[in-house]
Amino acid sequence: MVFALMCMALLAASTAAQTPGAARPRVQRTADGKPDLSGIWQAMNTAFWDIQDHNAQKGIPAGLGVVEGNELPYTPAAAAKKRSNFENRAAGDPESKCYLPGVPRAAYMPFPFQIVQTPSQVTMLYEYAHTVRNIFMNTPHIEGQLYWWMGDSRGRWDGDTLVVDVTDFNDETWFDRAGNFHSDALHVVERYTLSDPDHINYEATIEDPKVFTRPWKISMPLYRRVEKNAQLMDFKCVEFVEELLYGQWRKKPLTK
Repeated sequence: MVFALMCMALLAASTAAQTPGAARPRVQRTADGKPDLSGIWQAMNTAFWDIQDHNAQKGIPAGLGVVEGNELPYTPAAAAKKRSNFENRAAGDPESKCYLPGVPRAAYMPFPFQIVQTPSQVTMLYEYAHTVRNIFMNTPHIEGQLYWWMGDSRGRWDGDTLVVDVTDFNDETWFDRAGNFHSDALHVVERYTLSDPDHINYEATIEDPKVFTRPWKISMPLYRRVEKNAQLMDFKCVEFVEELLYGQWRKKPLTK
């Protein structure tokens, strides 16, 4: 009898765990009641190489895309430039020169990043190139056109979702190693939503009327780094790039 009751209890617990809508672990909240995004996070996909579906190539793992619908609505002229970028992607990607990655690419670089959250500001610290990004909460964008690598980020809370409006970009960053690009008219709206304590649902809507015929969206999960003593490490990007470029220069034949 006792054994039968134990089996029934285990079955009920298993069924509850598999039932859609079953209670999930509660997310941590800050003193002001907002979801606490603080921690070290990382994307686990291949969007750094190509945000669309792609097969494996030399030095590039195969991967599923993060673009909703898997289509980028380029204008005809922009599509031609994208093809040119792709042909020269190894040397042409600004990231290969250690330039700042821009937004949204910073979220899915193959490096972790850290979120530090306060009521008035959310700061994102990226392992890649020691990049720092400040998101100022509930404040307007700076007046006038600016041309920043990471844009000007302004945040607000929409329920339990952190919404970040980003403008004032330069045109020097790419979305990926495949040559997908934008102009200085880029406008990005990001949404960070904790689905549980260790996962963020990340979305970014991209608008750029100089390059695309309509807005489009990417989405992906971000994973909390939960290993003991998780921390950002030192990636000396500039030094590595200088060594690479110097090595390539040494290999060039001498010409008169």
